[in-house]
Order: sequence, then C-alpha cells, then structure tokens
Amino acid sequence: MSQSAYVKLVPASIQQVITIDELKDLLLYYRSITTKTGEQLSWEYAEAAFPYTIEEKEEAKGKWFYLKGLDQRKNKYILVGIGKEVDTDNEQHYIQFTLTDISTHGDKGKANEFCKFIASKLKGELHLFNGRVMYYYPKK
Repeated sequence: MSQSAYVKLVPASIQQVITIDELKDLLLYYRSITTKTGEQLSWEYAEAAFPYTIEEKEEAKGKWFYLKGLDQRKNKYILVGIGKEVDTDNEQHYIQFTLTDISTHGDKGKANEFCKFIASKLKGELHLFNGRVMYYYPKK
C-alpha cells in the first residue's frame, strides 16, 4: 500500500504555486549543496545524499516525475508530483511525495529528508508519512 507526504504551500509560504521544473530545480540544488559538503569533508557524499536519478515519463509532463534509485537494492522509487486542493473560496497548491509498494525504508528516509528540505526552503506546511504536521512558516 502506498504512502504519501505533502508539502502544502500556505499563504505565509514564499510562493503559493510551484511548477514541476521549479521542484526539480530544488532537488538539483539539494544535490549540489550536499555534493559541496562532501567535497569539504573529502568524502563522496553526493551519492549517499541523493542516490537517485530524476526520470519523467511523457504522459507525466508537468504533473509528476519519479526518483529512481541508483542502487536498486537500497533505493527503488519515490514518486514526486504537484497538485492543488480547491475549496469554495481558495485553492491550495501542494507537493506530494509518494512511496510505492516496492519502495524501501531507505526511500522513506530520503523522502522525509527531501520533504523537510523543500518545506524549509518554501516555508510550507509539511504533512509527514506518519500523519504528523511540521510548520516551517512564520506564525502570527
């Protein structure tokens, strides 16, 4: 059974709408900063911090993509997409991280890391896989 975590973009977030390309850029930025950290420590940290390739199918253009693990024994797949919830008065955009039935515990740990990074960068509201909520935006 698949599990999902969400980064919701609230009115206090840096931006209220995000595109797939912006989301990919955030993940690539995460990979670049962890690579630089590894270089400073003289350790090949990039593959450990971001052990995935970003893959997109033709029918998913602009909606979702998946992260495919480099070492299929440790990491398999994480689906990443964007969407919006529409209420009567407003709409709220979100980023969804989904673990498939074949995802590993390593995938879940990395998905949690990615969610926390993106939520902190965008100052969003993070709904974790276990149902808990973390608030990264300033409260009034």
